[in-house]
Amino acid sequence: MYLYRRTDGQTDRRTDGQTERRTEGQRDRRTDGQMRRAGPPFTSMTAPHREAATRSRLPEAIRVVAEEIAGLLRSCTDATVPIPGAEWTVAEAAAHLVLANELMAALAAGREQVYGDGTPGGLAAANAASLASFPERDTSVLADGIVRHARAFTEAAGLRSADTPTMTPLGPMDLGTLGSYLLTHMLGHGYDIAAALGRPHMIDRDRVALAMPFLITAMPRVVDVRAADGHSACYELRVRGLSRLTVTFTHGTVAVHAEPPRRPDCTIMIEPITFFLLALGRRSTTGAIARGKVLAWGRKPWLAPGFPALFTAP
Repeated sequence: MYLYRRTDGQTDRRTDGQTERRTEGQRDRRTDGQMRRAGPPFTSMTAPHREAATRSRLPEAIRVVAEEIAGLLRSCTDATVPIPGAEWTVAEAAAHLVLANELMAALAAGREQVYGDGTPGGLAAANAASLASFPERDTSVLADGIVRHARAFTEAAGLRSADTPTMTPLGPMDLGTLGSYLLTHMLGHGYDIAAALGRPHMIDRDRVALAMPFLITAMPRVVDVRAADGHSACYELRVRGLSRLTVTFTHGTVAVHAEPPRRPDCTIMIEPITFFLLALGRRSTTGAIARGKVLAWGRKPWLAPGFPALFTAP
């Protein structure tokens, strides 16, 4: 639901020229764990961690991020400003957030919704169709809608177990991961709106941690089939201080594990905010490596720059 299309029709992967702004006082605390033995396929955080995040930090983060985006919109003097590198304006991105938050709230309440076909391309088509049928572009009205539907989501989700199976625009996932999806979606578009308006974005390490369950769950579902065709390699991803996972391609088929099933060909260590922006197509790998945000080693470290291209930003 957060795939943009550039004016040239290509999937948007933002260049390094897009400035990353952060508010003063934000810090990046980093740790690194030790290598572990191979484990079962990885789909999300372990249940206790997911439950804790969903019932405490995640709902609050959803509400606060919605309010922060609303604050940007209420202070906006020109809603026709284009989102950098995308076809949408600030007002159109905000309208999309209203629609997406409303959809997510309905799903959290147990009401089935049909939106796209579960692929990034299908989501892009559904986004365009829904936006065309929703003409509201007043940023104050849209700000209220973003907040209202975000609160409706947290209220509905709070009445149900985080393990409740839910069908979403990107396929089945539990309700806790759907909350992570909603937060990720708002952070991605909030980043774009902030960049368009020249304001600080709202992404930080703690919020990336809450987005990780969705990002990891979605990874096998957004593989670029053509780019991955015939590809075989084992990548270990270390998101500093947050997560360690292994992504293994076998002749184009991907499997994601919490721990390495075999010796990785390429180990990639990446700063959390950079990982988030790369995953959403808002940052280029080359620039991130040049700035020291991404480090790679192993038997085939040269595979690192091409890793994001194996996926389509959802």
